[in-house]
Amino acid sequence: MQAVIISWIVFLSIWSFAAMGYDKRQAKRKRSRIPEKNLWILAIFGGGIGAYIGMMVFNHKTRYTNFRIGFLVLAIIYISIIVYSLGIDLFGMDNRNL
Repeated sequence: MQAVIISWIVFLSIWSFAAMGYDKRQAKRKRSRIPEKNLWILAIFGGGIGAYIGMMVFNHKTRYTNFRIGFLVLAIIYISIIVYSLGIDLFGMDNRNL
């Protein structure tokens, strides 16, 4: 099950990253854009990491506080899910003795 969850997050993160790059390119060319609602949907359903990285790499939507904060929070959530799924103990706490 962990592999499915991680694969889903990776897939949607790559998709979100590409969508941010595509939307930035379309904005520069003054062409048809990806609706903000669609960018949020990608980020919320698993692509938060890619959306945040794409926002930073392409310098896209960085003026909007809701994108900066929202995508960052989603990225942290999905990174936490990946870390938990992999069984990584970041704080050195051994839960076996509890």
